Parts: sequence; structure tokens; C-alpha cells
Amino acid sequence: MSNRPYVLISDIHANLPALEAVLHDIGKGTPAAIYHLGDLVGYAPWPNETVDLLQKSGISGVAGNYDSTVATDYKNCGCRADTPRDEELSHISYEWTRQAVTPETKAFLGGLPFRIDIKPHGGHVAGPTIMLFHATPVNNLVYVTEDRTDAFLSKMAQQACARAGDVICFGHTHKPWHRVVEGIHFVNTGSVGRPKDGDPRACYVIVDVSGEAPVVAFVRVQYDIDRAAQGIEESGLPIEFAEFLRAGGKKA
Repeated sequence: MSNRPYVLISDIHANLPALEAVLHDIGKGTPAAIYHLGDLVGYAPWPNETVDLLQKSGISGVAGNYDSTVATDYKNCGCRADTPRDEELSHISYEWTRQAVTPETKAFLGGLPFRIDIKPHGGHVAGPTIMLFHATPVNNLVYVTEDRTDAFLSKMAQQACARAGDVICFGHTHKPWHRVVEGIHFVNTGSVGRPKDGDPRACYVIVDVSGEAPVVAFVRVQYDIDRAAQGIEESGLPIEFAEFLRAGGKKA
């Protein structure tokens, strides 16, 4: 068993400057491993560079809805929109991304697994399991927000075959939170490249299961948002995507 913690990153959404800053910050420590929880592409102009950096860094992970829809040329990204303009923007982003990804990136996205289970004790002795998926154990389009009831989370744990001491990790909402229900830890990893909680800094999570109980820590990292915004503007993507990053997802 490794006594070192695990690092989780999610919802990068092709924001290369944010990913680079997060990996630099993670590099100051010595985690047991780094995993991503999907939605590697969309909304920013570096889908191929993002995937390439993850591959070069040896970071494995699971498929998000954006990854699998781009990989299969689905009719839309499966993204939720609050307004007609948001829906229009999501379609613009999706079509731009589908045109921008290389065959190699598309193949990589299509090869991502739906779920990964980490057993730090090796599986030959009792111990916690860290379960990774993008949204829920059965559906990548469901938003598991912080206001979900204990009953909802308990059902989610049953679907995942989780038990007390396990850690269920997911993203998709772009808002980080951590809660314990019936001894099971539920961790929303937030977003590296497109936060929606009003904090424009990139977010990642440290999960330590070396002690008696799991310890979860959220880390926020400053990155060059001006560079990300300039890249969006120069790519022809809607200027709203740059404004979204600067505001941390909060609308005026």
C-alpha cells in the first residue's frame, strides 16, 4: 500500500493554460498517482494539446460526456443549458471541437473507460476503494450537485457497490464539494478548466486514504486566464467563453 495521496483532476475542457498550472502545482508533491475524471475537451481551443499533455504525463482516467460524444460524433454534447443562448453556445462549442480534434485525439477519447476503481491496498486485504467516474455510476449526464439528498447519494452508492470507508469521486458540475453519507465519502472534484463556483482559479483534489478515515482536500491554483481568453478569442470561439473563465462561471 502507498502512503502517498491520490490527485484527481476533472473537467479540463481544453483549457491548456489551466492544466499546465495545475500539473506544475501537483509536481511540487509526490502523489501516488494522478487521475482525470473526464470532459477533457470543449469550450476552449486546445483539445489536442490537452490530450497530448495528459498522455505525455502518464495520466489515465475516465470518459466524460463531452469525450464520448465527440468520439462517436453524437448529435450533441449532452450538456445542460439554462437559457436558449447557453444552448446555442454549447452547440457552437461542440461543432468547433468536433472539427478541431485530430483522428488521434478522437481515438484516445473513444478509448477512455467509463469507470476506474483504485484499491490502494492492492485488493488482497480489506481497505477502501476510490471509485472514479464522470457523473454517476450509470449515467454521465446526471448532475450530482451539493444539494442532492442523502437518499439520492445512498442510491448512488448502491449503484456503485460502495460500502463504508469507500470514496466516490465525480465531476461534471464544475463545483467542488465533499460530504459523508453512511460512512461513504462523496467527492465532487470541481473543474480544472471551467469552474462554475465563482472562483476563477483551477481546482483539483487530493484524496488520502492512508489513515483511519479518508482525508479530502481541495486545491485552487492561479493560472494565466488572459492567455486562455486570448486563445479563445483568436480561435473564433464565442467571446462568452472567455468572459465565463474570468468570472468563474458566475453571470452578472
